[in-house]
Amino acid sequence: MDRPIFIAEASSNHGRELSRALAFVDAAADAGCDAVKFQLFKIDRMFAPEILSRSAKHRARRAWELPVEQLAPIAEHCSKRGIAFSCTPFYREAVEELRPHVAFYKVASYELLVDDLLAACAATGKPVVLSTGMATMEEIRHAVSVLRRAKAADITLLHCVSAYPTPAAEANLAAIAALREATGCKTGWSDHTRRPAVIERAVHHWNAAAVEFHLDLDGTGAEYAAGHCWLPQEIAPVIARIREAAVADGSGFKEPQPAELADRDWRADPQDGLRPLRHIRAVWEPAA
Repeated sequence: MDRPIFIAEASSNHGRELSRALAFVDAAADAGCDAVKFQLFKIDRMFAPEILSRSAKHRARRAWELPVEQLAPIAEHCSKRGIAFSCTPFYREAVEELRPHVAFYKVASYELLVDDLLAACAATGKPVVLSTGMATMEEIRHAVSVLRRAKAADITLLHCVSAYPTPAAEANLAAIAALREATGCKTGWSDHTRRPAVIERAVHHWNAAAVEFHLDLDGTGAEYAAGHCWLPQEIAPVIARIREAAVADGSGFKEPQPAELADRDWRADPQDGLRPLRHIRAVWEPAA
């Protein structure tokens, strides 16, 4: 299989602090990730006024909003660290606000039903990654059709279970293959389990092309207490193991490998069953 890409989701754990946001870029790069992702939302554009008027909890999420003016310095720092910058737009205008900065768009599970948002992302010509938590296959097929009609250049679907955290027994990783078969898209896994074995199973058994996970720096982020965010020292060895295992796949063409070439002549000779081959015996001398 191809090398899977790893996307670190900073989510709302940056606390609106640019220095902390840049530290997320560093942590993701140091852990071996290919991309780091943030979210661009405005609470007044995310939740209906009926909800905000009744819920102080939802109103408090204004403190989680990523300032638009931080996009450029975050993108610049990603470029310096050699890691892709991505962000999730949660309102239509955010697509254009992000366009100069992001390598790809990520659409969240909760926005999967919003055709206008999907089409706007696709129309930019940038790749689109779409999480599919809570969705039916019919809803997912419709979302893919919207993206394709809008000329999406590159679509990746992430199987996702929108529970924070997700019990490992409910991960339903087989859906990675089901999504791939139903849509013809690249598919991957958006992790909320915080279980190394689940991520490794998604990659090694179900051929996840991408893995997204929530990251916190130090356990103080706004979402860490929920239990679905990884710390850098937890996720780095998982990524390293998967990278190491991927190197072992090879081409699949059966032929002697460089490390074993020297032993080929020391196989048993077919004439007498003794080692090494007869032409080696005639000239062999022990090393000094």
